[in-house]
Amino acid sequence: MPILRILPRTKASSLLKRRQVQMDDAIKVVEPILAAVQKDGDKALLEYARKFDNFDRKSPRVSPKECEAAAKQLTPAFVKAVKTAAANIRNFAKFQIPKPASVEVAPGLKLGYLVRPLDTVACYIPSGRYPLPSTLLMTTQPAQVAGVPNICVTSPRFVPEIFGAAHLLGVTNTFLLGGAHAIAAFAFGTKTVPKADRIVGPGNIYVAAAKKLLAGDVGIDFVAGPTEILIIADKGNPRWIAADMLAQAEHDTDAAAILLTTSTKLAEEVAAEVDRQLETLPTAEVARVALKRNSAILLVDTLEEACELSNRFAPEHLSIPSDKLLKHLKHAGGIFIGGYSPEAAGDYASGPNHVLPTSGAARLRGGLSAADYVKVITIQQISESALAKLAPSITTLARAEGLEAHARSVEERFR
Repeated sequence: MPILRILPRTKASSLLKRRQVQMDDAIKVVEPILAAVQKDGDKALLEYARKFDNFDRKSPRVSPKECEAAAKQLTPAFVKAVKTAAANIRNFAKFQIPKPASVEVAPGLKLGYLVRPLDTVACYIPSGRYPLPSTLLMTTQPAQVAGVPNICVTSPRFVPEIFGAAHLLGVTNTFLLGGAHAIAAFAFGTKTVPKADRIVGPGNIYVAAAKKLLAGDVGIDFVAGPTEILIIADKGNPRWIAADMLAQAEHDTDAAAILLTTSTKLAEEVAAEVDRQLETLPTAEVARVALKRNSAILLVDTLEEACELSNRFAPEHLSIPSDKLLKHLKHAGGIFIGGYSPEAAGDYASGPNHVLPTSGAARLRGGLSAADYVKVITIQQISESALAKLAPSITTLARAEGLEAHARSVEERFR
């Protein structure tokens, strides 16, 4: 029997219902860590680093010389891959930043906005089961394009592919820190770690819990849950589809890979192909659990029905066979169109960001973008005649709210 279940569309609700991540339990673990780092700064930070990360240094700051030495260990192929991916990510990021604007909407009423970068951002780069230099690229390159002057990178383990790549990309503020204590350090600031305006990048459940609790003390991208892909297909190459599902399932045992198809034949071929590819996959132990626990193939009547189910699920990654389906789609973190647009391309090198909303958050926002690293400041310049025309509306609304001083602040200018 294949590891992937093939289910009728009547099972859609149970299949697409996400399992609840144990966030409450993680919050209980994280709360005292955050409080300790806020109170005791570096002292508490280093204690937790030694406890959780086998930290054995005097300072969590990684020097530029250490990063330069790490860069020398990198293979020419890796260096070339970093440069190729960085160029595409930067070029795409340039399109995402709002452009300053000014317009006279009525005679004497000039309105507009400025665009200014954040002062400091912290980029969290996982390096547990899988070190992710790709996340270094995805978080630092849009920040550089946005003009953020102080870009910090933190990761719990010294991996040459991460810290060496930071050197290649010109990132000099690097730290050997992970977990909730790292998030707390950048949220509050310590003697060693600067306070960030925004913290970005994925992490484990404890990192997510820390970001959830500290949102407001510091800007965050979003609280990430387990990674997921939803694939819609009526036909196609079963080997490719199976490979895409396995690429998602190998992330961790909580990952989900779901295929919606109108073809029973394709469903059976994909299920068989998944089993075949698992036999030689080095990460099969993880992928098997994710496929058995959270993944399946769902048979639907039409592609339009598949799009409706996808909108209900709001997947992090959505793969579709044709751009003709775009008109039916409302919610997704990132959409990949056609057989030669695998989700792995977006994970690494095509340009759009791979830090994407999970657990249904795609109903609310898209993925990380260069726009997340800037703020838009509105500007107003009003002439005397323009204010005179606005005055009746301003004073009427102010008095309707009981705010007399607001009304008088306008009337005083015409006494």
